[in-house]
Amino acid sequence: MFYGEYFHAIDRKGRIILPSRIREVAKTNFVEKFYVTRGLDKCLFMLSEEEWRIQENKLKALPFTKQQSRTFNRLYFSGAVEVIPDKQGRILLPQYLKDFAQIKREVVIVGVSNRIEIWSKNNWEEFYGNSRQSFEEIAEKLIEF
Repeated sequence: MFYGEYFHAIDRKGRIILPSRIREVAKTNFVEKFYVTRGLDKCLFMLSEEEWRIQENKLKALPFTKQQSRTFNRLYFSGAVEVIPDKQGRILLPQYLKDFAQIKREVVIVGVSNRIEIWSKNNWEEFYGNSRQSFEEIAEKLIEF
């Protein structure tokens, strides 16, 4: 559903504007509300309300008797915030999420199928630089065409 890599900057009021392509896809799929939370690899995860409910059900099914399940769920859900883009497609992220993802001014918004990731430009460039060489290796191990 969401694809692409988009470079943006946070405006002077601290808002991130969602790329027009992502806004179009959201509108086409009747997505009005998103949830943003702590992601993995120093980025934020942004999910449509429908996808959030799917992920929430999966995570609720993890056994709460396991320490790792409790820890992950606490960090994941306590960081979550509901966002509704304004008419220009802007969202405001809480400072604690920007701090978690080390977001200062420049961001990269990445469509990853069922979710959107929000990265600091520096973290994205580091991740991409470290990962692009192993792209084919990973594909060979994970995917059979």
